[in-house]
Amino acid sequence: MEKRIFKDTIYGAIAGMSKAFSHANRLEIIDLLANGEKTVEQIAFQTHISVANASQHLQILKVARLVKKRREGNFIWYTLSDPQVYAAWKAFRDLAVQQNSAIPATVRQFHENMNSAEVMSFTASPQGKPVFLLDVRPADEFAAGHLPGAYSIPISELAQRMPELPRDNTIITYCRGAFCTYADEAVQLLHTNGFQAVRLAENYLDIKFGCN
Repeated sequence: MEKRIFKDTIYGAIAGMSKAFSHANRLEIIDLLANGEKTVEQIAFQTHISVANASQHLQILKVARLVKKRREGNFIWYTLSDPQVYAAWKAFRDLAVQQNSAIPATVRQFHENMNSAEVMSFTASPQGKPVFLLDVRPADEFAAGHLPGAYSIPISELAQRMPELPRDNTIITYCRGAFCTYADEAVQLLHTNGFQAVRLAENYLDIKFGCN
């Protein structure tokens, strides 16, 4: 094979896959599927797009071999094709955060607005109050995988299930990934109801995929 054809073929194939990352909705879908498999309908609901748009984005990701699917009855379930898909997204995310100062500034402002800027490390030895690790993702995501010792209360149920939480503990909340807002919402709600609460310092997905 002629050298130029060889290079064009290789770089062209890589560029073709990289195009699948070039849409905000598809990046959010990758983050979502890293927490566990979902149907098209679940993805559409949780990303606030139409089912038709979700299906189109998933088809692009599937053609690029970034997601895979399985059929169960009348439903088709999607998941990441390989843990390296998340690793690739994380590398791109971290580069964007490093090079674009508006991203960390926006994240920092959001945490301040939600009164959730305080964090506690998963690996740190607790000082003072004992800690209680709270996973506020949907129950199916908790079932698919969670941090050791975590207790599951989905954010949609937290207001009604607060009596289950110990008031003499510091509640450490966590949710999906770096840009998930459920943990912030949980901290805000817990503070309003008299609990001491902080966010998990580490990113759950980075812990899950061993990317720390």
